[in-house]
Amino acid sequence: MNEISGMGVALITPFKKDKSVDFDALAKVIEYVTVDEGADFLVALGTTAESPTLNAQEKKDIVRFIAGKNSKKLPLVVGVGGNNTGEVVKNVANLYEEADAVLSVVPYYNKPSQKGLQEHFTAIADASPKPLVLYNVPGRTGVNMTADTCLKLAEHRNIVAIKEASGNLNQLGYILKSRPADFSVLSGDDGLTLMQMAMGIDGVISVAGNAFPEEFGRLVHRAMLGNFIDARSIHLQMIEIIDLLFVEGNPVGVKTALAIKGLIENELRLPLVGGSEVLYEKLKKQIRL
Repeated sequence: MNEISGMGVALITPFKKDKSVDFDALAKVIEYVTVDEGADFLVALGTTAESPTLNAQEKKDIVRFIAGKNSKKLPLVVGVGGNNTGEVVKNVANLYEEADAVLSVVPYYNKPSQKGLQEHFTAIADASPKPLVLYNVPGRTGVNMTADTCLKLAEHRNIVAIKEASGNLNQLGYILKSRPADFSVLSGDDGLTLMQMAMGIDGVISVAGNAFPEEFGRLVHRAMLGNFIDARSIHLQMIEIIDLLFVEGNPVGVKTALAIKGLIENELRLPLVGGSEVLYEKLKKQIRL
């Protein structure tokens, strides 16, 4: 799917003081990220959305709400993953009709072999009514999907892209070198996006794009045009902000930034907690620059 390129925003889930989903704030965030230089596609129910703490009904309501506000202006990718292959297959077969594609993470905790990963994603892709985007993030899952496994999966007719967040540039290079022509490669690391775009990736699924859609969007779009001088300048201006967004975990940092901007309440669901006062003051200083 060529439209899954550029800057995708992994949308947060705003909560009220009572920890219920704040749909009014979510509407503000969607409007905020879909500015001219902002999001090229939206991602719902990813890690940044605190999806492990959302129940099934909340997930349905959130996807339906995002789709309604988006009105099909931008492609919508929806996270459907887990470490029980049978359950994921069941969920993806009954996929939200609003989704344009599915983002599915490498199974966590089980630590499957590469053969297990290949069979897991093949089963999901066979069952999915929409194209599948793989998501490799070994820092969260405990296992890395190798370039060789990714390339084997890329041959499947219904697997169209990977969000690659291993941080391993050599591994990324092997994927880019041998990928099929219609297989997209997306960054999962805001801080590495510029370098990875210079290598030839097609875009990013961004956390920073929630709070800084124009700035980070410009970085991505300049790099897509081959204007790496301007992209580098933006990267260097944002490097401290990006570090701060992740220093206390995701989405702790980006929710703190959005709260400073007055778009959401700084509320998370346990086991995550809000950003520290130190983080708040550092981000506040950066946002005022």
